Amino acid sequence: MLTAAGDPPPDVLSRGINVTHWFRYPPSRDPAALRAYMSDSALDGLKRIGFSFVRLPVQPDLLAVPGALSSAVSRIQRHGLAVVVALFADGWRIEADPAERQRLLATWHTLAPILRQFSRATTFPEILNEPVFVGDAGGWARLQHAALAEIRAAMPAHTIVLTGADWGSISGLLAAPPEPDPRVVYSIHIYEPAELTALGAYRPGLDAKAMARLPFPVTELAACQSIAAGADDAPTADLMRFYCLQHWDVPKVTSRIEEAGAWGRLHHVRVLAGEFGASERLNQSARLAWIRTVRQGSEQAGIGWALWGYDDSMGFAVNPQEGLRDLDPQLLGALGLNH
Repeated sequence: MLTAAGDPPPDVLSRGINVTHWFRYPPSRDPAALRAYMSDSALDGLKRIGFSFVRLPVQPDLLAVPGALSSAVSRIQRHGLAVVVALFADGWRIEADPAERQRLLATWHTLAPILRQFSRATTFPEILNEPVFVGDAGGWARLQHAALAEIRAAMPAHTIVLTGADWGSISGLLAAPPEPDPRVVYSIHIYEPAELTALGAYRPGLDAKAMARLPFPVTELAACQSIAAGADDAPTADLMRFYCLQHWDVPKVTSRIEEAGAWGRLHHVRVLAGEFGASERLNQSARLAWIRTVRQGSEQAGIGWALWGYDDSMGFAVNPQEGLRDLDPQLLGALGLNH
């Protein structure tokens, strides 16, 4: 990122939190309810705890609610927090349908002028959450380039968040050709290994209660396999043993993150871990250790981070509709924040 006058300071995207249901599957689409989703006290609390930015997932259809997104961005920024506005095109067939790809460009044709009014020091448009494009990284790169040009037409000096294919993974980043644009940040999502963080949710029918007993870090293979042997069904036990054999420990996680950091240094761009988190059903010891490891590994690699999320079970699981409550002090400790 450049550091000319008006550009974001280097640490503005250092410590973030996803507010996952303000403009993504919100409890109400009523304009008044959207504006009131988070209270001023809650936003003040995020800043006081030590967060520097909010990542705001946005469904394209909610852009039709007049003034709601602008009001939210303005309020967040008034509380001293920067905002990443991330487009979540859930349900779009963007990889297979040319009309959907044009729809992405048209959405940014509408959204970029809305965001243009906000300071480039604290406002970051993110082109698309978790593009897939399996086996077609070039196809995603071409579409992302076209979307970048669409946004640049309205926001010539803002820093724009890009990502690689393959669900925005580290592997997707490593396969991505860097854009020749000096004001971009590349986002990655860190949920590896999904057997641990999501309790193997990619495979239906597993015994989640058994999966939640998995350890992190895996320091003793025999002890991990003993836990796997306690699963009540063979598919769950097999997947748990597979996890044990991968030997996920602190060095393995941090070295994986460092691959992304090295890619950023090679191409002279900043990298952001725009999402990471672990299921609240995972045993507390493993959950806190994994979250702490990702946070520390990201910081060591010069990568900012954003927990998923404030109002999601992979993070703090706050329900803003139920009023204010204290955030989990142990989770805050794992994030290195005030508590």
